[in-house]
Amino acid sequence: MSTAWTETYAPAAHSVSEIVEEEEEEEEELFEINHGVGTASIKEVESSLFSFDVNNAEEEDSVYVAVGKSNSSMDALSWTLANFVNTSTTLYLIHVFPEIRHIPSPLGMLPRSQVSPTQVENYMAQERGKRRQLLEKFLDICSASKVKVETLLIESDMVAKAILDLIPILNIRKLVVGTSNSNPRKLKSRKGINGIADQIFQSAPNTCEVKVVCEGKEVITQMIGSPSPRANHDYFKALQKADDHLDDSFACMCFRPKN
Repeated sequence: MSTAWTETYAPAAHSVSEIVEEEEEEEEELFEINHGVGTASIKEVESSLFSFDVNNAEEEDSVYVAVGKSNSSMDALSWTLANFVNTSTTLYLIHVFPEIRHIPSPLGMLPRSQVSPTQVENYMAQERGKRRQLLEKFLDICSASKVKVETLLIESDMVAKAILDLIPILNIRKLVVGTSNSNPRKLKSRKGINGIADQIFQSAPNTCEVKVVCEGKEVITQMIGSPSPRANHDYFKALQKADDHLDDSFACMCFRPKN
């Protein structure tokens, strides 16, 4: 099961940005996105409205950037700010983090079911703090560029699939991903097919313009080549097989920043 959170950040004059997750029950809004049908559908399963306005996101000038722990993520964001946005653009940072199935203890890593709820919450709080710290550097550079930015946090063990699943759901038209592989011919090779950037580029729908950035420069995507429909079918079939142990849906939860 994978879970997505959205967090909004308003650029401020100060250099340190803070991400605040509101955990009050009445503020939590949970949605389930089903993938077992031909077209993805969003249905409400708890609370009222999902504050992420999909229709508005389609109309506005929106650019999505995948960010993570690697240096290529900062390169991708810097390139995006320099080449792909303007003052009216809303930037969405997509961060995929692994599901927490085991909790550290004096006896080693134990399944969540074998430790107390307090231990689970303490560890998850630590992990949330690490994510805040990681995302702050990306938010700071967006703030310096005076760009409106929001974050989408997705809990999943399959980074490429999680991002690809979001494309039709949020109608993503512009997506930027970073890579440390500077050789586009290697991206095209079978050996490079496991790269996250390559998986996304090869399998994203034609409605989404994917930019692959390496060391601050856009990879010449024409050299990578366009994947065939058969290749896309085989790729998604492989992803589905690898994801059989997970649920056929994931939940989206929105947290608004405190003023």
